[in-house]
Amino acid sequence: MPVNDEPYLTLAADLEAQAVADRRDIHRHAEAGWLEFRTTATIVDRLRSLGWTVRWGKDLYGDVDRLGVPSGAELDACFDRALAEGADPSVLEPMRGGWTGCVADLDGTGPGPRVALRFDIDGLPVPEATTDDHLPTREGFASVHPGIMHACGHDAHTAMGLGVAEALARTQERWPGTVRLVFQPGEEGTRGAASMVAAGLLDGVDAFLAPHVGAQSRRTGEIIPGISGFLATRKLDVHFTGREAHAGLAPEEGHNALIAAAAAALQLHAMPRHAGGNSRVNVGVLRAGTGRNVVAGSATMLMELRSESADVVAELERRARLVVAGTAAAHEVGSEFIVAGKAPSARSDDVAMDAVARAARGVPGVDEVSEPCVAEASDDATAMMRRVQEQGGVASYLIVGTELPDGHHTPRFDVDERVLRPGIAVMTRAAVDLLTR
Repeated sequence: MPVNDEPYLTLAADLEAQAVADRRDIHRHAEAGWLEFRTTATIVDRLRSLGWTVRWGKDLYGDVDRLGVPSGAELDACFDRALAEGADPSVLEPMRGGWTGCVADLDGTGPGPRVALRFDIDGLPVPEATTDDHLPTREGFASVHPGIMHACGHDAHTAMGLGVAEALARTQERWPGTVRLVFQPGEEGTRGAASMVAAGLLDGVDAFLAPHVGAQSRRTGEIIPGISGFLATRKLDVHFTGREAHAGLAPEEGHNALIAAAAAALQLHAMPRHAGGNSRVNVGVLRAGTGRNVVAGSATMLMELRSESADVVAELERRARLVVAGTAAAHEVGSEFIVAGKAPSARSDDVAMDAVARAARGVPGVDEVSEPCVAEASDDATAMMRRVQEQGGVASYLIVGTELPDGHHTPRFDVDERVLRPGIAVMTRAAVDLLTR
């Protein structure tokens, strides 16, 4: 990294107010995975205005499969909502059907590495707090989309990504190579990264960075340059199909999908763990039935499996399928599995972590650069990390610490907006470091 890199610190300061405004706008219009129509359109418009070459829409993905895509009715409703909220129709149209997210490239002064930076853009199906002790509510930028909010900080990630885009565009003559910005849909549920990897969007990348606010650091001013120990995961939707009957007049004619699903859920949580690695099993949602006097004819179970070992996840999935099939057969109902999300485990590389650590030192607002740590959680950025590493590149998943009024995925989640400025500076400086090595 050039010693005289003060322009990056100055630019981060200059871009702070815009980053706060971007974060609040995105927060106010939170959109769930594969439904980020307005969010993507906002990103595309900004990047094109800064001179980046932007690709988005179905052509970005080609013929790859996607995981956990919402229903056609929900896709259409959210597309129309984005139109009503002022998104450019010409930018929206290629996204019809839920082909959200975008990739942008910018070339420097000559040949050099390709560095990719990933920023996730989706919100969560969490209803936002409405009390005045919640900053977004008090300041008037709480989500206007009922039941959807940015409860994990992806609004801050996106705002930082736009700030990095402008900082790099303004200093294009100072670095060689190519920067690729990946604004990824559907991180929640680990749905979006697999499609982007399958579409080849991480091919040819030499170094990869993905930031996250909070998580392993709930203290503003701390930077963790890399995380390892991510848990591989599978998200599974299970649909049970039975036979409805009148619960009073002819209960014997029914095949109860609710009871079958409940019995399966109990057995899934009781599955023996595996010595090959730490593991998690959780049935988080169970929906069934139509009325108190009706034998339930259908049920849906949403579950997940996690482990530090992909082999253990595969074994847990094999056993889970056996449990469901056996329980369904015992209750004379049908069952169907759908893979709704997946991510591998991953580790951060020393070279990439070193670039982040060096970039963080001397940045106003950063008072501690901590040691890398292990995080027993999952994020589908790991699929991108693994693809880059398989090609001989390096990757790191870094943490930008922030004070939190409440935990991730809760109605009162919020970030300290003071982290946006150092986040932009650290990501920009680290990218330039990796470009100029």
